[in-house]
Amino acid sequence: MPGHYERLSYLDNSFLALESRSTHMHVAGIAVFAAAPLRTEGGGIDTDAIRMLVESKLHMIPRYRQRLARVPIEKHPVWVDDEHFNIEYHVRHYSLPRPGSFDQLRSLVGIIMSQQLDRSKPLWEFNIVEGLEDDQFAIISKIHHCMIDGIAGVDLMAVLLNLAPSADIDDPVPYVARRAPSGNELLVRETARRTGKTLAAMRSVRQLSDDASQLVRDGAHRARAAGYSLASGWLTSASDTALNGKVGPNRLFGTLETPLAQIKDVKNSAGGSVNDVVLATVAGGVRRFLMEDRDYDVAGLDFRAMAPVSVRSQDQRGTLGNQVAMWLVSLPITEPDPLRRLEAVKAATERLKETNQALGAATLVRLSAGAPATLVSMASRLATGVRPFNMTVTNVPGPQFPLYLLGSQMLASYALVPLWQAHGVGVALFSYAGSVYWGFNADYDIVPDVDAFVEATRLSFAELHEAAMSGKPPPKKRPKSRPPLGKTPAQKAKPAASKGKAEN
Repeated sequence: MPGHYERLSYLDNSFLALESRSTHMHVAGIAVFAAAPLRTEGGGIDTDAIRMLVESKLHMIPRYRQRLARVPIEKHPVWVDDEHFNIEYHVRHYSLPRPGSFDQLRSLVGIIMSQQLDRSKPLWEFNIVEGLEDDQFAIISKIHHCMIDGIAGVDLMAVLLNLAPSADIDDPVPYVARRAPSGNELLVRETARRTGKTLAAMRSVRQLSDDASQLVRDGAHRARAAGYSLASGWLTSASDTALNGKVGPNRLFGTLETPLAQIKDVKNSAGGSVNDVVLATVAGGVRRFLMEDRDYDVAGLDFRAMAPVSVRSQDQRGTLGNQVAMWLVSLPITEPDPLRRLEAVKAATERLKETNQALGAATLVRLSAGAPATLVSMASRLATGVRPFNMTVTNVPGPQFPLYLLGSQMLASYALVPLWQAHGVGVALFSYAGSVYWGFNADYDIVPDVDAFVEATRLSFAELHEAAMSGKPPPKKRPKSRPPLGKTPAQKAKPAASKGKAEN
């Protein structure tokens, strides 16, 4: 019987190629739960029950028991079953000194996020953290980006969590690892696969008839969308700012909670989408942080955010891997008025929708799907050298009703997005049960004062909400921008960091 393997897509492979000692390509989630339903007689958390629950679900997410292998010569990565899989390695246990503060949990998140996943094993881990104040515990999940995107993460949550409290744990389905192909077998089968694809493509060309014109129109549409996507800034560098620099290997984690109803208030009053309100808020936060905390002049800066857009179809729900395209959005950080910032973001995202740049970005990924792994790696390194955007901002909608891990209700859920080369901070949002939870992943060297950035974001939203609710129109004339200050990087940075959890 031939050995079993599955190829990684180009996009999934790119997240492996982008990873280095300082750019960790794992995504994460930090979920906080009520402790009482899972408390043991000794006062701790029943980690054995959680581990058994995870193990009972693994047959539904087989990627969690697969490791990476490489095709000889070509070096393209493939998934093979891990014959040495051990659930004890992947579901781990930590304890904070009771009563552990939320700040201590955030510090632990930073430490865990600073460590790369072991590529010789399945690329995920769950870290159960007990001892949190207010009778709570947390689970810090860490999964390599080559396995998962944001929407797939929500699907996995649906596998592990329940709509109502339940102590039931199914017996795990027996696991027998399928034989992994040898190196020679991989090489032969991959060579045959490529040959088969070429012959299939030739047969497809011969069979073209009445649909030829439709294919041409579809190809032209995709080509136009790809052209618009490239022209949006992927081939040029964004401005250098105090939020960009040489990334180190250490991370800090900041959090913020905003009522979803308030974000919708702004959307309903001032127009746009929830994502537009989020991007306008981030623009105001960046502006406030650079000007007030770093004494940095923003005049003339071209500050861009990369916003992932899901292109996952309905029949792809519940599957792992990445099904995303990437928008480039210029954030109006030079604009002092919050409503004008929102108008600028709305205009930018409307333009992205009109030119179908999600399709364009997806087309560019598809066109490069056959690139050898060495070329993928070189292209990825080149892309990071160009640095077409300053930060990642991703917004994933979640369920607006309570979920439960066995008997424990999930009280909050924060997300974490990886930092690309030269990016000092990334912002990930997850909406759940009436709140929007912001997770800020920051590089320790570039943004040691991550709490100041969180506070600037909080104040930015408060300013936008107040302006939208007051019904006051934006000023007709823009104030003149002052000339650049010409400060050195050392003068621009302020090392002092604020303490504590940002409150809404």
